[in-house]
Amino acid sequence: MSNTPDASAERRRFRVTHPFHPLFGREYDLIDYRHFWAEDRVVYVDEMGEARSLPARWTSAVAEDPAVVLSAGRSHFRVTDLLELVSLVRGSTR
Repeated sequence: MSNTPDASAERRRFRVTHPFHPLFGREYDLIDYRHFWAEDRVVYVDEMGEARSLPARWTSAVAEDPAVVLSAGRSHFRVTDLLELVSLVRGSTR
């Protein structure tokens, strides 16, 4: 866990791979790769010139999720993600 910028991140690009994200399929220059907000995130500059970040797991900056590879399109959701969603929905109704 480090906030030191990754030197290998220079001049690398990544693609947004999360199928439900509005930026799906777009490519950006990777400005930084950091662990903050309790997860690994990629930092990039958007079309308006603003620095933004996304969870790294939603991008091509990390290896593809084994559950996605094994499901080969047959499953749209991971069990852990569905359980997290249930927890969020229950929490929002209280």
